[in-house]
Amino acid sequence: MKAKLGVSALVLLFLGGLWLVAAPFAVGYQPRGGAYVDATINDLWIGGGLAGLSFVALVVYAADALRDLARRGKHADV
Repeated sequence: MKAKLGVSALVLLFLGGLWLVAAPFAVGYQPRGGAYVDATINDLWIGGGLAGLSFVALVVYAADALRDLARRGKHADV
């Protein structure tokens, strides 16, 4: 149960980070063709960092889960 809650939280953080990266352009507070406003720069850095960290955490979790499955399979054959 805790693992599902943790993975769900990481997925939501990842999607939130992606939204922060896309928001200036989707919502329209970044002028088209203009220099990036401070809010856009902030959204890109915070959103990119949040999405990146949560993605790395998801990859680490998946690798650990696969390692655990491989370990269980190895002991089942013996």
